[in-house]
Amino acid sequence: MLLPFLAQAAPAAPAPAGAGLIGLLPIVFIFIIGYYVMIRPQMRRQKEQQKLVSALKTGDDVITASGIHGRITNVKDTTVIVKVADNVKLEMEKSAVTNVLKPAA
Repeated sequence: MLLPFLAQAAPAAPAPAGAGLIGLLPIVFIFIIGYYVMIRPQMRRQKEQQKLVSALKTGDDVITASGIHGRITNVKDTTVIVKVADNVKLEMEKSAVTNVLKPAA
């Protein structure tokens, strides 16, 4: 019953040639905005973190990602030894260091 009705329907008009490109334009703008809002700042933070980790040296006062405050007593290839109290030293990955404290002048 529905089939003959559908067979009599007029065919859809073809879309104009430029309609597909204009329809994709908002999606392209969303990706461009997303790049500058999310991806680019994250890459900048990663570069800054990498520079901070490569500049670690003995005697720096640091704060780790878990909030531990201490002083670096030894720097190895991928790890650092942080003194957090008298006779308490922790060995941790360099990437766990999130901040180097400036010495008070």
